[in-house]
Amino acid sequence: MTEPTTSPTQSLQRTEATARAALLDVQHYDVSLDLSGGDAEETTTFRSVTTVRFTSQGGATFVDLKPVALHTARLDGQALDVDTLERGRLPLTTTAGEHELVVEATMRYRNDGEGLHRSTDPADGLLYVYGMSFMDAAPSVFACFDQPDLKAPYTLHVRAPQSWTVVGNAPGEQVEPGVWELERSQPLATYFTTLVAGPWHVVRDEHDGIRLGLSARRSIAAHLDADAEELLTLTRQCFDEFHRLFGIRYPFGDYHQAFVPEFNAGAMENPGCVTFRDPLVFTSKVTRGVRIQRATTVAHEMAHQWFGNLVTPRWWDDLWLNESFAEYMGNRVTADVTEFGDAWTHNAHARRQWGLVADQRPSTHPVAGNGAVDATAALQDFDGISYSKGASILKQVNARLGDEVFLAGAVDHFTRHRFANATKDDLFGSWEQALRDAGRDEDAGAFPASSRAWLTTAGPDAIDLDRSAGVLRRTPPADHPADRTHTFRVAAAEPGGSWQVEQVTVDGPETAYDAGGRAVVLDPFEDTWALVRPDTETVAALRDLLPRTDDAALRAGVWNGLRSAFHTGRLDPADALDLLEAGLPVEDSDDALFYVVPWALGKVAPLSADPAASLARVHRATLAKAEAAEPGSTLQLAAFQGAASSAADDDLLRAWGAGQRLPEGVEVDLDLRWRILVRLAALGAVSRDELDAALAEEPTARSRVEHTRALAALPDAEAKAFAWARFAGEVSVPNYELEAAGESMWRHGQEAVTAPYVERYFAELPGATAHFSGWVLADVAEAYFPMTALDPRTVELARDLVARPGLDPSLRRRVVDCLDELERRLAVRATYGA
Repeated sequence: MTEPTTSPTQSLQRTEATARAALLDVQHYDVSLDLSGGDAEETTTFRSVTTVRFTSQGGATFVDLKPVALHTARLDGQALDVDTLERGRLPLTTTAGEHELVVEATMRYRNDGEGLHRSTDPADGLLYVYGMSFMDAAPSVFACFDQPDLKAPYTLHVRAPQSWTVVGNAPGEQVEPGVWELERSQPLATYFTTLVAGPWHVVRDEHDGIRLGLSARRSIAAHLDADAEELLTLTRQCFDEFHRLFGIRYPFGDYHQAFVPEFNAGAMENPGCVTFRDPLVFTSKVTRGVRIQRATTVAHEMAHQWFGNLVTPRWWDDLWLNESFAEYMGNRVTADVTEFGDAWTHNAHARRQWGLVADQRPSTHPVAGNGAVDATAALQDFDGISYSKGASILKQVNARLGDEVFLAGAVDHFTRHRFANATKDDLFGSWEQALRDAGRDEDAGAFPASSRAWLTTAGPDAIDLDRSAGVLRRTPPADHPADRTHTFRVAAAEPGGSWQVEQVTVDGPETAYDAGGRAVVLDPFEDTWALVRPDTETVAALRDLLPRTDDAALRAGVWNGLRSAFHTGRLDPADALDLLEAGLPVEDSDDALFYVVPWALGKVAPLSADPAASLARVHRATLAKAEAAEPGSTLQLAAFQGAASSAADDDLLRAWGAGQRLPEGVEVDLDLRWRILVRLAALGAVSRDELDAALAEEPTARSRVEHTRALAALPDAEAKAFAWARFAGEVSVPNYELEAAGESMWRHGQEAVTAPYVERYFAELPGATAHFSGWVLADVAEAYFPMTALDPRTVELARDLVARPGLDPSLRRRVVDCLDELERRLAVRATYGA
């Protein structure tokens, strides 16, 4: 982790951003970065020179800057006092008119996935650099007015080692050995600026006049080459579809997709140079669902080129204008024009619960107008609400408006605010105008109010079947009342019969619905956004019905209803395991196994009356599925992953690791080998020497992370001290290893050895700000939370911490969410457990 600056930096407040935007207009950034020593392990810093040209209305303001050392700063040629730099801000006093600010500073490379992140590939020792300027990170690379509504063009000049390739937001070339000049970019928000520099392996192509590129570390070059055609085909198909839908061409020149190490997010939509986490270059066999996830991520980032990049939200309270649209359009385009036509079914398994659970937390917030008071607070709202819930509501908006009006409004929005900033009211205005243009004046008048109940009111309505009363009950969240109309499909089946699908509209607290003796699944196809759960009679009937359900989307809806019922304490773990055993033999979607089995392993089995017996049930079911599945299929892979993660027989695990006693068709590659080793470690059935030897045999980036995970999983005091040293900042490791250690140290069945760390977590977490910042700070709070300490005392400690004055807001937010989850698990244990 990077060392903190002399004094903590301050996150930009919305009020400050509003005042600065009214004062300034930024014309251009010229940034020179000297990375020429960046291929030496001992190098920790780089040189940054920024020239900013802007106009001012006249008055006091500040430029954002987080250097190791500030050498000089000149405003209109006059030297500024560098000692006035405080908490990441250099004060400026401006007169009305044009100005030029020149800042020369030394910056620090980071290893937390933000700023200019530098990573050493353990496979070959080569070093790589990439820029992640999101939120408060840009000022640790160059001086800037760091807010989304002060967009400006950028010109970058980079000096780098001669063996390196440099890619950025605009096309560039190497003008002499080690010297790269990038063209002037289109106007960009500061958080979009990036630079990807290093000895990358690069694949190039062209489509429809757009130069395409892919890059990854040299040690995974063969794997990138193997994936390149699939990735490039997806890119071509998505460009063609977005151009068809919007009639506005991609406006940012080249389109490079860089797969970079130790990346915090799934990807970042930087115009011209999108960055992805490099596990998305597959170095081991993966399921079809994982390939769909990569495809929708590619499409999601491409959608951002219009939703977010061409038109950028004025402030983070409208981040849904970025993420909800990219989520919706990414899934839609993937399903419509690529080989992954089942993308929406994947989305049901992968994203629905993420959004529903987030929307039930105490920290829930509206999709639009989330109230982000500063950039740090806004970062926590990049969650299942802004992505999954927002995308679901946009599907409803599309259904109500009709595709022609929906797209016409979007195109008008892009045209009116091209390369500028906008708000939700601007978009609503474009949709209202599109409705009027279509002769639908009455709909245009009603649209803002009806949409507000969905977009600006937090929390999901619960819709439950009251079988005896013959009604569907709609219950809004007590703290967030709303009057929302839901139109959705219902799947119902008579005993011994098959599913029949019908449409219902719920427009009040009670809506008549005669279920009779039928099993009833509400909203299985995600037509609305609501918390729906099967009643007791339906759960019982599903034992027979689920194995006879041949619609993968309907099965996904069934599992989402069951997962919601469990989360809210309405499903006995024993019933959940019964249904897992009933459904797995006929399941043909590896997504179902990939998401349902970890849920059963991580939540259901540990909270059951007999955790060991429940774990054994999951193991038998997944192993039987792996043995029955088509040899070599991704369905078999998903089943075997579950079997390996649930095995309690260390002799069997060791045999599998040696390539013996495997189901026909299963081959143990790097990922499976480490899955087996991590499970052996959790059982205490492998030594540290063996884990070290496995890392030495294949010293890849993936191996290094899984080695950390395995060491932290060992059931002894040394293992937990190993993990805790990373939390405490005593040992500095990259972000992936940090999170792996935290996630792995807390394991069910190891409560005796982790008990000393329960109180330490709550005592020491506030001090984590001395070692971590930004994205990683919040992730550390979650990864190290003692979720296995199912005891009222843990709840008491968490409540005390949340109430503590001065606790960092991002830490408080994550602890609040973890506390909510802990209390729900305790409730399940109290109701159904031993």
